[in-house]
Amino acid sequence: MGKIIVKQVRSKIRRPKDQKRTLEALGLRKMNQEVEHEATPQILGMVNKVKHLVSVKEI
Repeated sequence: MGKIIVKQVRSKIRRPKDQKRTLEALGLRKMNQEVEHEATPQILGMVNKVKHLVSVKEI
């Protein structure tokens, strides 16, 4: 599987608790922070849940 870079582009303020926890689980704690993950089904599902808050690039 490939790798992806996930970047938080929108704030988690006024978002449901499950979306905030998903961002924390992805390792995103600040705006414009980027993290690198393997493109596993679990990670892709988490990214899909908060797709309106993040941007994704494939490596």
